[in-house]
Amino acid sequence: MDTHSLQNHDELIQKVKKMATFRSFEKKDFYRILNFSKIREYEPGETILEEGSYDNWIFFIISGKVRVVRHDREIGILGRTGDIFGEMGIIDGSARSASVSALEKTICLATDISFMDRLTGDDRLAFTAILYQLLAEILAVRLRTTSEELVRAREEIAALKGGAGR
Repeated sequence: MDTHSLQNHDELIQKVKKMATFRSFEKKDFYRILNFSKIREYEPGETILEEGSYDNWIFFIISGKVRVVRHDREIGILGRTGDIFGEMGIIDGSARSASVSALEKTICLATDISFMDRLTGDDRLAFTAILYQLLAEILAVRLRTTSEELVRAREEIAALKGGAGR
């Protein structure tokens, strides 16, 4: 893994700024978050997050593709600019629920969310509100996708059960 500060990475900053995730941020808040962020580059096969570990980092894909694995089973592949991973532990402080590894050369914006502990007053309230709105949007999309997958799986099970009695 290579880690870089965001200085002299104007092209990457512009990509990050265009992500839907950051569109609701005011300019000063956006740059403040960048102060607590790093550009991390991963090679194919490299582990980014390890299931069961603890940390305060959330990751935004700038380019590349990652595999998400839980209990040795693939549960997803993320590869769109702006896709986020590592957010679950941020919400409830629990251990990482899955491992994430790069499928190809992957560049992420990695943000240390513990910076919020150093904020006070209105800044803390504003960042907390923005972060939780962002997380609610992410989780709503994931819940909708999971619900659709569950319906399809139940339909397949029903079809298999119906076909077994013939």
